Amino acid sequence: MAADMLADIFQVLRRRPDVEAPNLQAWDATDRLLLETAVQLGRAGSTVAVIGDRYGALTLGASAVLGPASLRVHQDLITGERALRLNAEELGAGTPFVQLPLGKELLTGAATILLQLPKTLAELEEIAAAVALHAAPDVRLLAGGRVKHMSLGMNAVLERYFLSVQPQLARQKSRILLAAGPKPPTTAPRFPVVEHVAELDLDVAAHGAVFAGPRLDIGTRFLLTFLPAMKPVRHAVDLGCGTGILAAMYARQFPAAAVTATDQSAAAVQSALATARANGLADRISVLQDDALGTFPDGSVDAVLLNPPFHVGAGVHAGAGLKMIEAAGRVLASGGELWTVYNRHLAYLPALERQVGPTVVEGRNAKFTVTRSTRSPR
Repeated sequence: MAADMLADIFQVLRRRPDVEAPNLQAWDATDRLLLETAVQLGRAGSTVAVIGDRYGALTLGASAVLGPASLRVHQDLITGERALRLNAEELGAGTPFVQLPLGKELLTGAATILLQLPKTLAELEEIAAAVALHAAPDVRLLAGGRVKHMSLGMNAVLERYFLSVQPQLARQKSRILLAAGPKPPTTAPRFPVVEHVAELDLDVAAHGAVFAGPRLDIGTRFLLTFLPAMKPVRHAVDLGCGTGILAAMYARQFPAAAVTATDQSAAAVQSALATARANGLADRISVLQDDALGTFPDGSVDAVLLNPPFHVGAGVHAGAGLKMIEAAGRVLASGGELWTVYNRHLAYLPALERQVGPTVVEGRNAKFTVTRSTRSPR
């Protein structure tokens, strides 16, 4: 019965407003395994919290097959939050859910946690620490992932926060780690982590879900070498800001500019805010969680700095970067500049010319290309 209900739900799910393509689907075998295992363990009717739901498969599936007493969900990406709401509207009535940040309100009293395992051990540690601190004493954490992306390090992280961690049998190339018995915390929460990047003389803050953590990634490092060539402007945007390094360094270089750091990720936006505060730049840098500048008016920005991702989930796909380039072209004022760093194998030049305007290659190294695109007159 549960399998049939899940099949009916999954066939309706879409990824919108995230990138959609024939090779990108809105659910995977781990979603199914987590839900069917929760049913087998008798978790129906409990207070359920869902963490890491991509597009609604876990939340809407839990609503259908677990009949939870209450249903709360945390998704790091704003596109995931919006996709869940759109898919819920498409499917109709079910247990109402509430979308919340990772923390006390999400987890207090939760007896069942359904978790799509994150990509990094740091993100898993931040989640595990929050669950152990706030969830019910008899909580069961079902942490699932694709076997090829799992590691023994994940078991070790969970064992620091739970008395029992039991790997379950794999099925359809997915596996669940079942954790129980939350340990009382012995230290204060350590996130966001703050480290000093000596080559920039900058304190960088990072929550667990942020790419590269508190370190300087090599693409950002290369783009920063062109900072002296950039021009001072009234309003600059660090698009896909991550920890906010580009925003902070631009604000330092051009003290008269207002700078916005924006990202799809709640963890990234909170990290960028913490980075700005750690360096005395909070009055100069504003942060915003947004999907590809969707809340910005046309022609409202003078400069955009962009280090786009080339992955969508676990797969290589240029769609996310192309979406960001199109967004930058829309929000740039005439004569405004988009500075982009991207992996050399990606053919972004035609899109930059088409979506923004005349584009000059400012530099290349073994891995990256840096371009400057000037917004054509409207």
